[in-house]
Amino acid sequence: MLHKILIVDDEEPVRKVIRLQLSGTRYEILEAEDGEQAIQILNDNTLLVELIICDVRMPKLNGVEAVAYFRREYPKTPVIVLTGYPDVNLGVEFMREGVADYLVKPVAKETLLKAVDKAISDRPRFSESLSGM
Repeated sequence: MLHKILIVDDEEPVRKVIRLQLSGTRYEILEAEDGEQAIQILNDNTLLVELIICDVRMPKLNGVEAVAYFRREYPKTPVIVLTGYPDVNLGVEFMREGVADYLVKPVAKETLLKAVDKAISDRPRFSESLSGM
């Protein structure tokens, strides 16, 4: 079974590296170049995104705003923040808001895979969310 992951980053080379790091695994990659495009993809009911990997510094809708939206509108979808500009206070705030992990670019393939695998395995399953209804 392939798990859909949405990569949100304004830099195409970064999206490409992440896509290559996750290629050959059980993950299917979707890409968005900013928060606005990510929201459009998520709101498309034909896609079931199981994990979001999101940059912080982006044009239009930045990562802080995008992550707040993801956590509010898609609370069962884990979010991994991936940034090239680490900020301890911001990282702590993201973790308080429930992000699955806070990683710093460039991220080693093993570190990324471990974080992705953990976020996917820890997320509530569809059947569990139905039983809570």
